[in-house]
Amino acid sequence: MTSKRDSSQVAILALIALAAIWGYNWVVMKIALRDAAPFDFAAIRAFFGALSLFLIMLWLRKPIKPTAIALTVLCGVLQTTGVIGLVTWALVSGGAGKTAVLNYTMPFWALILAWIFLKERLHGRQWLSVALSLVGLGFVLMPLSFIGDMLSEALAVAAGISWAMSAIVLKKINQRASFDLLSFTAWQMLFGSIPLILVAIAVPSAPIHWTPSFIVALIYNIIPGSAIAWLLWFYALNQLPTGVASLGTLAIPVVGVLAAWIQLNEVPSMTEWIGIVLILVALILNSMPTKNPN
Repeated sequence: MTSKRDSSQVAILALIALAAIWGYNWVVMKIALRDAAPFDFAAIRAFFGALSLFLIMLWLRKPIKPTAIALTVLCGVLQTTGVIGLVTWALVSGGAGKTAVLNYTMPFWALILAWIFLKERLHGRQWLSVALSLVGLGFVLMPLSFIGDMLSEALAVAAGISWAMSAIVLKKINQRASFDLLSFTAWQMLFGSIPLILVAIAVPSAPIHWTPSFIVALIYNIIPGSAIAWLLWFYALNQLPTGVASLGTLAIPVVGVLAAWIQLNEVPSMTEWIGIVLILVALILNSMPTKNPN
């Protein structure tokens, strides 16, 4: 019993570390874009992030062979090409904190898509979370006064939708065959990095300035942001109930907003604060276990 309690406590510490790493990474990515075009940075971080996961698989002696290749490629296009590409593009003109919050509307798009494509029923609390998130989204988007802001916010929301679509594909894969989540994550990231590399080559951009801050940002995204963070997530997921582990990720956009406020001087307006709070409340409601009616 004591050992199980100790493992749970370590898993909670892992979630706290994960929230700090992924939450602060929104500031790190924003800083990196001062020295690199968005698709150049996205391609490099995705490709080498995938390689870091393959190294972890070799270290853990896990099987490397991919499962359900076609669906894994599709998930990679949605989760890596779509999410990483869109959020990095959004950060060019958008604030790090706001982009983080808009990207984390993913669970609500996933609920709606699962309702449409997987025929999964939404229960009372889930409908409430969707309604709150949409109202919160309206508050966050309310101060639309510049074209740059509109594009950035649209890209961040699109990234959340792309992430939700990848979750639907993941459910389809899980229904067809058992698979190792770490292996799947590595392969989808590798497959998803290929379109990003092609776009980075095709789109004219200024050369990367290999400044110390850019190198640190790139290393941060590859080692703690990919390798260490995914290990922490898989450990927490293995030791804690899924709902508890998912609830722990809610701190990520909060850390993103606070870090951007402190380091980048991105101070949310009153309407944005209202929207952020509503979205976070909706995320908490959505993460709570729901009893299925008989």
